[in-house]
Amino acid sequence: MPGSIFGQSFKISTFGESHGGAVGVVIDGVTPGLPITVEEVQAELDRRKPGQSDITTPRQETDEVHFMSGVFEGKATGTPILMIIYNKDARPSAYNDIKDLFRPGHADFTFDAKFGIRDYRGSGRASGRETAGRVAAGAVAKKMLQKHDINITAYVKAAGGIECKTINFDEIENNIVRAADPEAAKKIVERILEVKEQKNSIGGVVECRVTGVPAGWGDPVFDKLDADLAKGMMSLGAVKGFEVGSGFKCAEMTGIEHNDWMNEDGFETNNAGGILGGISNGNEIVFRLAVKPTSSIEAPQDTVNKDGKAVKCITEGRHDPIICPRIVPVVEAMTAIVLADHMKRQAALHA
Repeated sequence: MPGSIFGQSFKISTFGESHGGAVGVVIDGVTPGLPITVEEVQAELDRRKPGQSDITTPRQETDEVHFMSGVFEGKATGTPILMIIYNKDARPSAYNDIKDLFRPGHADFTFDAKFGIRDYRGSGRASGRETAGRVAAGAVAKKMLQKHDINITAYVKAAGGIECKTINFDEIENNIVRAADPEAAKKIVERILEVKEQKNSIGGVVECRVTGVPAGWGDPVFDKLDADLAKGMMSLGAVKGFEVGSGFKCAEMTGIEHNDWMNEDGFETNNAGGILGGISNGNEIVFRLAVKPTSSIEAPQDTVNKDGKAVKCITEGRHDPIICPRIVPVVEAMTAIVLADHMKRQAALHA
């Protein structure tokens, strides 16, 4: 299918549908001899899987990963790695009543316009379940980056109009919304449960911070590091906005305020978010994503069917009232994939 391949030197191709037999990924470009285990990949998938709490979909998927090729005796062989995750709790019949409707906020209308056919079972290929393959690939990419002491941390910065006032990375995995502020986390949970009761949903902002990337990664013009990060993040179905460093706030600043001055110790500020001219400058890489409210809600909405007739749409089933907590490991995975790709491209430049 077009658009299912990402990367140049570290390349992934995901496959599968939400309510099909399985989802997964093929990875090409993994360094031979890299130690990688099923348990390491599974740990990342467990952070993304459904059914984690009262604010996630109750769909029960273990997301158990299986290595089918490319790994032997716990090490990458340098050949393509295929990882597959079988769907265990698919319920395609839940979509029979709305299969001919164009659900608001979904890709139903556009998929029909492009292909003339679509898998209506839980959005098929457009489902967030596709990201399981990305997370599996991201676990491998993280292993490659860890050898160079590169660390990636994403968290929910804001949701439902409630923003973290403090940033403590140790708090992220201690609350069900993956916020970096425990007090904000409590308020966000309350807000989520409130809109869930109203058969509605909310969105939020996810921030990602990366340390350890040396200066020099990324290319000028079309293959800028921030451009590739933007493409990776905007390829996630729920993401509607991307900004790096000071982001949109730079429009309100002067050049003197925005430029990151340098001294003997390096950069004094980090408005550039760790990237200048599309190339990493050695500072912490910082970017943020705007994540839309979940499109699948049970509140009645106006739409049309495939015949163009006006109808009411109610999307019943098992859906997250907020996407942000489960997209956090996906953001980390896509970041790792982009950085692993640029790491190998930089190494090839100086080979």
